[in-house]
Amino acid sequence: MDAVPALTEVPPAQFVIVGDNVRLATYSWGDVEADPVLCVHGFGSSTRDNWVNTGWVRDLLRAGYRVIAVDQRGHGASDKPYDAASYTMPTLVSDLVAVLDTYLLDQVRYLGYSLGGRVGWQLAVDAPEHVERAVLGGIPDGRPLARLRVDQARAFLDHGEPVQDATTLRYVSLAERVPGNDLRALVAIAEGMRLGETDPDPSSPPQQPVLIATGTEDPIHDQSKHLAGLLPRGEFADIPGRHHVNAPGARAFREAGMDFLGR
Repeated sequence: MDAVPALTEVPPAQFVIVGDNVRLATYSWGDVEADPVLCVHGFGSSTRDNWVNTGWVRDLLRAGYRVIAVDQRGHGASDKPYDAASYTMPTLVSDLVAVLDTYLLDQVRYLGYSLGGRVGWQLAVDAPEHVERAVLGGIPDGRPLARLRVDQARAFLDHGEPVQDATTLRYVSLAERVPGNDLRALVAIAEGMRLGETDPDPSSPPQQPVLIATGTEDPIHDQSKHLAGLLPRGEFADIPGRHHVNAPGARAFREAGMDFLGR
């Protein structure tokens, strides 16, 4: 594995078309016969932003895994519907099942962060045969932009009106930091994720081994630790000194995650 470069390149996207004709951009690295890891990014991010630029793909390849990653709908190179109903939790889970079916993968180790962690929780519950074990970073916050003032975000998009709410302004700024993001689609995701119960249900947890990891400076840190304690085979790892946005690139997160995936 010494041939793996320090900065892994992103290969051309391979598109998977799912049931509602949305195209999902997927990426693959490594030996097709190796044990697969499915990587799913967080809200407002992408495969490149969450997993390539942070060194995760590099480390997974050096450990001998095959890596499959997906830009979730509304993100990266995937299609970006503007209809909130396109972003319910069952839809996001079924997207991942379609990706696994397309790649002919029966079971994977799962790596997800924030929204990707939340969807991974539900995938492990609803399609447990597909998930051997999972690393879920930055959950239980299942409603991205839960405090977003949708009215102000839409007024900004439609009429250029300045955003007054500080939280909404911060989220808009964060969304705009990743090249290719479409703020209108991200607002639709925030609306769609409010349809139904989207926070993890501790009364129906994944039965597989699960590591939850959260930054010590993340406001949801204590909730994450509590949630890990409710899992039948759960563990928790601190990501020291990191908040929700910069935790994916922490060495402590990679080391804990790689150790857990390799058991």
